[in-house]
Parts: sequence; structure tokens; C-alpha cells
Amino acid sequence: MHELSIAESIVDSVVQRTGGRRVHVVRVRVGRLTAVVPDALRFCFELATAGTPLEGARLEVDQTDARVHCRACEKDVAVTDLLLLCDCGSADVDVVSGRELQVSSVEVV
Repeated sequence: MHELSIAESIVDSVVQRTGGRRVHVVRVRVGRLTAVVPDALRFCFELATAGTPLEGARLEVDQTDARVHCRACEKDVAVTDLLLLCDCGSADVDVVSGRELQVSSVEVV
């Protein structure tokens, strides 16, 4: 379960940037291609925050859709799974979005 190491990294980053102040909410943006399960990340976040200034903070996960740009037909299309195919059938695509994994905002008390 890589969600635990991701949660620990989020906690470490937020603690470093908030100077030890109590944190109420952490919002993260997670792309669908990262294979991060939002419920598992929330569970691991709760474990990782124990004994830190983030203990009791809420983790809000905004899961972003995956989009690719097809080199064959020049269209941008949404993809719903890890099989990166354009609607035209081509696999010659560039990932435009869906790999994001970032803290988008933090609310401190």
C-alpha cells in the first residue's frame, strides 16, 4: 500500500511549511493515473498524523480526470482507466493530466 508513504510525505511537507501550527484541513489533488485510492489515502493520513500538529485534521481529496493528447488524430480525450488509448484506437498518446499528486491548500487554526 503506497498510500501510507504518500500520506507520510504529505504530513512531513505540511509540518515543515506550517511551522508546527495546528492544521484543520489539508486538500490534495490526485490524478486518476496515480493509482492512489482516495479512501486508503484518508485512512493512512489519519495514521500518519498521530502525534503531529496535523492530528485530527481532515484530508480532502480532489481526484482529477486523466486526459491524453493523441499524436495520430491530434485530439485531446479523457481516459477512464490505465489503458491509454485514444477514441481513434491509437496508443500513440501523451498524458496531459491525471498524474498529479500535490497539496493544493492547507487551513491552519
